[in-house]
Amino acid sequence: MEPYFAANRRHWDELVGINARSGFYDVDAFRRGSSSLHSMEIEEMGPVAGRTLLHLQCHFGMDTLSWARLGATVTGVDFSQEAIGLARSMREELGIPAEFICTNLYELPRLLGHTFDVVYTSYGVLCWLPDLRRWGEIIARCLRPGGTFYMVEQHPFANVFGGRWEATQLEVRHRYFHSAEPEVSDGQGTYADPDAVMANPLTYEWQHSLSDVINAVTGAGLRIAFLHEFPVGAWERLPEMERGADRSWRLSGELADTVPLTFSLKATRT
Repeated sequence: MEPYFAANRRHWDELVGINARSGFYDVDAFRRGSSSLHSMEIEEMGPVAGRTLLHLQCHFGMDTLSWARLGATVTGVDFSQEAIGLARSMREELGIPAEFICTNLYELPRLLGHTFDVVYTSYGVLCWLPDLRRWGEIIARCLRPGGTFYMVEQHPFANVFGGRWEATQLEVRHRYFHSAEPEVSDGQGTYADPDAVMANPLTYEWQHSLSDVINAVTGAGLRIAFLHEFPVGAWERLPEMERGADRSWRLSGELADTVPLTFSLKATRT
């Protein structure tokens, strides 16, 4: 897997600068005190004040630091050195206590000597992981007994359709079920900046069905409290989408509220 991971790291190292400059992330507003979290995540997670929180695949840490602003003691993890470097810089600039670790997620257990009250992950993370069984085991290993795992992610059903840069209407372009062989992409533009021209566009991604996610979580011994599905997304992933006042994206016209675009899951380590 290392050649795949290496290509993806180069891609995400380059994305850090593009994303940090984009209106999608609006880093300036974050510096002024706004939260990068959606209201749904805050409501479904519940109070985090006084709790330890591990954020997997944290990118450059805006969500991690947003949880810290809500009172959590946070640790963010990402495999991009550029992302972790920016996260640490923002931590120092804003005076928000946080720890950031640069590592491949699958190597994380050997770097941690303690467990957490909460493990959190969100939006666009699962496609970079070839093995969800190990992912679930790592989550369980990082949680204290009684601890909470919470995730919010693009719905795997929405991933079968060509993105707005591939199609002008909903068209099935990708497989729904998992394959050991990754899907290869080398197109220009990003979810945060469609006009971005990248030196490292090559990526390798893995699709996972909703049952893959559920089985990875329950197979690791976690007890699911809820699984929710929503007809809204966190970014303009598909054609014919409109952004609402709540910052969420919806399919427009007759397609509105017809396709699951996001799911959330909460579970407990027993």
